[in-house]
Amino acid sequence: MTDAAAPLLRLLDIMRRLRAPDGCPWDREQDFASIAPYTIEEAYEVADAISRDDPAALQDELGDLLFQVVYHAQMAQEAGSFGFADVARGIGDKMIRRHPHVFGEAATRDSAEQTVAWEAQKQRERQARAETGTLAGLPSTLPALTRAAKLTRRAARVGFDWPDADSVFDKLEEEARELRAELPGASRGRLADELGDLLFVLANLARKLDLDPEACLRGANAKFERRFQAVEGKLARQGQSPADVSLDVMEAAWQAVKKEEAAG
Repeated sequence: MTDAAAPLLRLLDIMRRLRAPDGCPWDREQDFASIAPYTIEEAYEVADAISRDDPAALQDELGDLLFQVVYHAQMAQEAGSFGFADVARGIGDKMIRRHPHVFGEAATRDSAEQTVAWEAQKQRERQARAETGTLAGLPSTLPALTRAAKLTRRAARVGFDWPDADSVFDKLEEEARELRAELPGASRGRLADELGDLLFVLANLARKLDLDPEACLRGANAKFERRFQAVEGKLARQGQSPADVSLDVMEAAWQAVKKEEAAG
């Protein structure tokens, strides 16, 4: 028995106890759909701990995410579908299948060759599940920017792609012009459609630059939050708040914060 076995068995037992008839009323009321948002939230909290380089938080958040897996597996076992052991066995089999250069007889691969082979294996698995088409199997619940990049990465594999990043900039300018042209008197539906096109092209640009658009936007959010809080701090030291001053005053404070960051 490995060091991980006993804690994992304990966690599985805790989950069974929570879902038992005399367990926790809240836990017994949940189903896959009601728990799914928590699962997504926990995955983002793992990513947040990583971005903050906080090992203690990462350990804690990974535990929360593991509990989500255990939760879903327990509900599936109660329904007679599968259990945690099936989940663990399935992912183990999949990793062995997708790494024949490690666990089988395939020749050693470098990282680029493994990426190609990995995608080819995933394509075979999709075909085995009768998922046909280049874009099959991409969950609709992925964050929209992430899904946009994945959709176009799939399309690019069959040659449907811009030749380079400069070409994407041309398309970006085209979509921006189309959005601007819709502004006078446009319906919300038309504006949403054109803005969606613009965001989709931006996701493509990130892909062409080998960047994760979701991570880029998270970074921009964090930067804005940091700078705006610094602006509020500057104003507070003068006995003011953003609501008390003009936009020009806030813009001046914003530019000062940017200069201070640049100066290090």
